[in-house]
Amino acid sequence: MTTGNPPALARRLGTGDAVVIGLGSMIGAGVYAAFGPAAKAAGSGLLIGLVLAAVVAYCNAVSSAQLAAQYPTSGGTYAYGRERLGPWWGFTAGWGFVIGKTASCAAMALTFATYAVPGPWWLQRLVAVAGVLGLAVLNTRGVTRTAQLTRILVTITLVALAAVVLGIAFGGSASPAHLGGVGTWTSGGAYGILQAAGLLFFAFAGYARIATMGEEVRDPARTIPRAIPLALGIAVLVYLVVGVAALLASGPARLAESAAPLTTAVTDAGAGGLAPVVRIGGAVASLGALLALIAGIGRTSLAMARNRDLPGPLAAVHPRYRVPHRAELALAVVVSVLVLTVDLRGVIGFSSFGVLVYYAIANASAFTQQAPHRRWPRWLHVLGLLGCVVLVATLPWPSIIAGLAVFAIGLIGRLLIRRRRTSGGTDPE
Repeated sequence: MTTGNPPALARRLGTGDAVVIGLGSMIGAGVYAAFGPAAKAAGSGLLIGLVLAAVVAYCNAVSSAQLAAQYPTSGGTYAYGRERLGPWWGFTAGWGFVIGKTASCAAMALTFATYAVPGPWWLQRLVAVAGVLGLAVLNTRGVTRTAQLTRILVTITLVALAAVVLGIAFGGSASPAHLGGVGTWTSGGAYGILQAAGLLFFAFAGYARIATMGEEVRDPARTIPRAIPLALGIAVLVYLVVGVAALLASGPARLAESAAPLTTAVTDAGAGGLAPVVRIGGAVASLGALLALIAGIGRTSLAMARNRDLPGPLAAVHPRYRVPHRAELALAVVVSVLVLTVDLRGVIGFSSFGVLVYYAIANASAFTQQAPHRRWPRWLHVLGLLGCVVLVATLPWPSIIAGLAVFAIGLIGRLLIRRRRTSGGTDPE
């Protein structure tokens, strides 16, 4: 249970704001990077993987929306897991989200700097830190400021992607032959397609941001169930169009070899002049994803701190702006240290592991909801849970090992802390 009577956040977000924040989370740097490793795993079958990832994401989305309507508070699946399954399940979801997405923050910051500054590595790292600190400070000035900037970044990102698709379509070198025959579509086998789905799921994970910010949404029982599926549907459509265009331009083999698959696609399509547009779009998309990540982690950290699963001071809410300012500033410091010391741009698999566990718990939590709170059939939650488990099992093995290690550290640490609190008579549970 929570301690005391924690201050609440302000409900200032409407349906449009929630959709934009979800889009800012999903249409981020993943669209500029994820098609490469997905093509390596599955060839042209990455499109099948994309559809599978979208199906699993939809199941997860409706589970999150149904839970958020009943529990319109901060924390997302951390809060839902605690309410429906118990504190340990909630902690597992929250820990995986905070740790995995903190690594993603560092990755997005470095990706932004790579696109924005072609210069030396030290300059890129300084620019990345500046981006992190700037967005964190803006987030502490109120959720409406976050929504306003996200709307601008999403618009620029969509314009850049539209330019890429049109450039490929009219560049003169795109061809259906680049998709290959049946052998190309099944070159990775079922395992390769499932692995591509797990990697591409990284791109859809952002709809959780709407749920984690449930305490700041107006009329959450109506707004969240509308906003989450709508944002996901738009993101799926964008990814399908971009994925098909990239394959028509370059084919799966070229994409698999490229560290910047959309740049390769426009060049191969005869529209190399659009390479600067790809660079601008990648930088802006990375900023949008980073902004949404900071907001989502801040709210989950707030919820965990309220229950003493993270340090209590992180539960502070700014008296004027009504945001978890300490949690977001602490996150900015941690991410800045990571940016200056390690290169985490390869964390797609690790992040997918944490997020898939997070949503597996969301699906299990939604399955337990009673009829008055049920908006979708239970079989969707079962399908979502099974989909998460299958996609986790097919991720690259280094990602699985890293994910298991991180969860073990968190769970063992919580056990030791609880034992110490129990012996001292201060265990909140």
